[in-house]
Amino acid sequence: MLTLFSTLSFGAERNLEESYIQKMYSDLSLNQKIEYTIFKKAYKGYMQIPDKREGLLTIIDYTKPSNVERFFVLDLNKRKVVYSTYVTHGKNSGLTSALNFSNNKNSYMSSLGFYMTNDSYVGNNGYSLRLKGLEAGINSNALSRNIVVHGADYAEPDFIEKYGFLGRSEGCPAIPTTVSRDVIDSIKDRTVLFIIGNDRHYYEKSSYASL
Repeated sequence: MLTLFSTLSFGAERNLEESYIQKMYSDLSLNQKIEYTIFKKAYKGYMQIPDKREGLLTIIDYTKPSNVERFFVLDLNKRKVVYSTYVTHGKNSGLTSALNFSNNKNSYMSSLGFYMTNDSYVGNNGYSLRLKGLEAGINSNALSRNIVVHGADYAEPDFIEKYGFLGRSEGCPAIPTTVSRDVIDSIKDRTVLFIIGNDRHYYEKSSYASL
């Protein structure tokens, strides 16, 4: 049976955690980049994931259209945004904005959820980074679908200037080739990457983002 003291202690602990996350959000100066509720979900999920390389958290915010920056690499130790850049979504997820998501092979859609970065390699799309999906039924087919971070000319800002939005991939989060190698070398080898979009069903199914 809970006592008044233990109830207050639990409430105080929750308030302390909330204050800590709010302070980190403020120190990272994210208010013009990522909504607080998204950062909070990303950070709380990050904290649950074992065997990760500590200190780096990448957030891909598919609640935004592709003509704005929505790929962010955060250094949680130094409290700074290391990279802020553009990122594509899958061609069957939508045109300007990603509206549909899938874990299925050959869907050509993006997948939401928490990932662990794996190794880098050179493939059909040049220097690339494998992603391991950590959420069953949500992104667990990422490796077999060859969902990777890679550079692409259609992810460059001049593509937006010409067409008003980025090109689209077969489901990969492609970023500008001008920064792709530096970004990949920064986040490869067991760092956490979180992809969020406008999909309420994700929160219902996710064990990491449901808190």
